[in-house]
Amino acid sequence: MAKKKKKAIKRKASKKKVLKRKPAKKSAVKKPAVRKAAVKKAKAKKAAAKKQAKPKAKRPQKGFLGEITHYFPKVRAAVIKLNEPLSVGDRIKIKGHTTDFTQAVTSLQIDRAPIQQAKKGDEIGLQVDSRVRRGDVVTKL
Repeated sequence: MAKKKKKAIKRKASKKKVLKRKPAKKSAVKKPAVRKAAVKKAKAKKAAAKKQAKPKAKRPQKGFLGEITHYFPKVRAAVIKLNEPLSVGDRIKIKGHTTDFTQAVTSLQIDRAPIQQAKKGDEIGLQVDSRVRRGDVVTKL
């Protein structure tokens, strides 16, 4: 037999996939100072609008004694930040979103020590007749 000649198989050259590179980022173009000032002004305006959007609760001018800062339900005691002096025997009114009652002051405490009078600026503990909430307004009658 005659030797068969091997046919040379022509293979197609495989093309390697070349990853395209993204062009390098151009350096940031500086914005003019006028534009920066306008942006700052707009941000300041927005911040001012937010502050105005939150109106504080109106406090009565006459007889405003203070505000409830905390309530302890188990002992039925409230902490009040005073804006006027208060003493045992005074009558007070506590008013809030769901609270509205009057009572006589029977016990005052500062740091768990009983006192007869408290001055402006003190945070006092007061025994209350009913549930109160933070932010309730206390007035003197």
